[in-house]
Amino acid sequence: MQKYFYIAVGGALGSIARYWVGSTVAGRLGTKFPYGTFVINLTACLVIGFALTFLGRRVELNPAWRYLIPVGFVGAYSTFSTYEWETLSTLRAGAFSLAALYAVGSLVLGLVAVWGGSVLAEMMG
Repeated sequence: MQKYFYIAVGGALGSIARYWVGSTVAGRLGTKFPYGTFVINLTACLVIGFALTFLGRRVELNPAWRYLIPVGFVGAYSTFSTYEWETLSTLRAGAFSLAALYAVGSLVLGLVAVWGGSVLAEMMG
């Protein structure tokens, strides 16, 4: 039950950070291009890459850090970083075709899903 507490705390901090970073960057650079989301996605990739590698090599650290940072904080801050980490892990395992399928499939099917949801919402009124 304690792991859910760490996930919740990390998630709360991650969602607050997402809002703050996104609005701060958009306020400074404008909204013609989604700079806020772009910065969030890139910084989340940096944080998840560091956290999972660092925590994976230091088994003596309390496992709560895995729930707090990569699962809770980064999970609420951006799921794009998880997508990138999984793609990198698949590449490192030597499954290049599978990594390409996952990367391209996620992008294309994600766009189709967003479009489908938007069309559905428009149809409803």
